[in-house]
Amino acid sequence: MKQDHTFEKLLSNPSFKKALKELDFHSPTPVQQETVPLIVKGHDIICQSSTGSGKTLGFALPIVETIDLRGSLQAVVLVPTRELCEQVSEEFKKITKYTKINTLEVYGGVSINNQIRKVPHAHIIVATPGRLCDLMNRKVIDLSTIKTAVLDEADRMLDMGFIKDVEFILKKTPKDRQTLMFSATIPRMMERLIKRNMKTPKRVNIKEHVDTKLLKQYYYDVQTSKRFHLLLHLLKNETEPHVIVFCATRRMVDVVTFNLNKNGMPADALHGGLTQNKRKKVITAFHDKETKILVASDIAARGLDIKLLTHVYNYDVPQSSEDYTHRVGRTARAGEEGTAITLLSEKDHRAFQEVLNNPKIKIERLETPDFDLVEFVHKVPRSQENRSSSRGGSRGGPRGRPRGGSRGGPRGGSRGQGGRPSGPRARSSSPRGRSSTSKSPRKSSSSGPVRRRPF
Repeated sequence: MKQDHTFEKLLSNPSFKKALKELDFHSPTPVQQETVPLIVKGHDIICQSSTGSGKTLGFALPIVETIDLRGSLQAVVLVPTRELCEQVSEEFKKITKYTKINTLEVYGGVSINNQIRKVPHAHIIVATPGRLCDLMNRKVIDLSTIKTAVLDEADRMLDMGFIKDVEFILKKTPKDRQTLMFSATIPRMMERLIKRNMKTPKRVNIKEHVDTKLLKQYYYDVQTSKRFHLLLHLLKNETEPHVIVFCATRRMVDVVTFNLNKNGMPADALHGGLTQNKRKKVITAFHDKETKILVASDIAARGLDIKLLTHVYNYDVPQSSEDYTHRVGRTARAGEEGTAITLLSEKDHRAFQEVLNNPKIKIERLETPDFDLVEFVHKVPRSQENRSSSRGGSRGGPRGRPRGGSRGGPRGGSRGQGGRPSGPRARSSSPRGRSSTSKSPRKSSSSGPVRRRPF
């Protein structure tokens, strides 16, 4: 599709054109330019794109144009997290504000009864797989009228163990439905899902590139035991930071957040162990810049479109160049400069080499500065967990990456927030380990052997 196309030419319904004009959307993004014409023609598509690329409108616009107000449920959009569920639903509502199209968001952590009451009036449902399976098991939702099914952030749904639920849901929709998949990566297991559930799909690959003119990329080679102290030093020396710190596990998110707050740097945690209300408060506070530092896991942060970040810190190195690009691409947007800093420790050398194997990624090494060694706690005290849930802590859910299995959906059962297993078997996310403290601040450099417990 040519670059001079506008939404005026793409859309036929004047109500959608009016809504987009009010939103100040005039020209399609590259992903919209590629996907909208293919979807309008009825093709199944597989689109590799990232957060902030405009992919939501890429599938939302052609879907809303086909909605028959005389019909019932006609489109289902599956997403991995509650935050993304709300964001996608909100996009649909914005562009349909001058129509009678009803969009319903369906996810765990809130009353299912309210959702059950609204299901009969919905034309479009945006859902996490677990809660949608709950509704299906209760026989309160019928997917036999679905014309379009969307799998958004499909690779993360695979990572979170939702693929069996996704296939269960797709089997309940008509075989002649249109299926649209949006994913940052296409792992091997995803190809099997594609083969079983899609009809000769068209592939669109919108490469996320890092604008090296705007994004400065650096790394420090630092001992594992000194990562936090270096992070604290760097954050304290930033003026007006608006920062995301990425950690590999829930446990590490909690530990880093707790210690930042303990050392005078207010920070919030974002991961799957928080309740829906707490997660919403954290995200709103960060959006509004009431909180300047967000410590997050990859999965929890997936789908969040935060504007004008000054820095992205990789406390743990991502496992691939795609994940690295997805993280650091959250800064240096809208013509603004940004900085990505990776804290490279000995445990992450192999993963970092995987990132550097991408010839388009150039990361400059900086000399590690001298910094103070401060008191560091390896285990978040239980007495602090409730209080730190709004400043970083959490009590619910398993530690680290959610398990691959899913309960509910094909096998029945119930789920907790966001479609994850709930109940007495859910374990505390309080980090394990021995508290380590220093009697007085010390100076550190990057040299010298490490004998202490790594963090």
